[in-house]
Amino acid sequence: MKNIYASGSVSSEGGGAGRRRREILALVGRGGVRSQEELQRRLRRRGIAVAQPTLSRDLKTLGLAKTPTGYVTSPAGAFVPAETRRSALDRAVGEFVLSVRAAASLVVIRTPPAGAHPLARALDEADLPEVVGTIAGDDTVFVAATGASTARLLERRLRVPLGTQKGA
Repeated sequence: MKNIYASGSVSSEGGGAGRRRREILALVGRGGVRSQEELQRRLRRRGIAVAQPTLSRDLKTLGLAKTPTGYVTSPAGAFVPAETRRSALDRAVGEFVLSVRAAASLVVIRTPPAGAHPLARALDEADLPEVVGTIAGDDTVFVAATGASTARLLERRLRVPLGTQKGA
């Protein structure tokens, strides 16, 4: 079996990372995944070989939590300090955002394939006051802002972690 997924590079989003993350979500959604080693074995049976550090980053990016019964999506209402949530948003922006553009009271964010969901989740969990809600496709996130001026502010705020190499 050719190992095309174990490069360890999360930002090389081709189709491999997206497929791998979809499979991780499916396996965890079915329950009973008690360890990363078990998850690696189940992925391998589905033709996906992944290195442990890459798998660990995927679990973090997808917002999965380990409980005594196994991995689950992060429990609703779990307390996470605002600073931690905003740092997670900055990391997600740096990892997934290709472009950000305000359009009236919406902000349209383009990502690599399979990058929209983790980014929308980070936006929702950051609980930014100017964000009313998000809709994520595969490679695009629509963010509803409270108005046109707040959409432009949000656009600028989301560009900051991008630096000068990624822009509009």
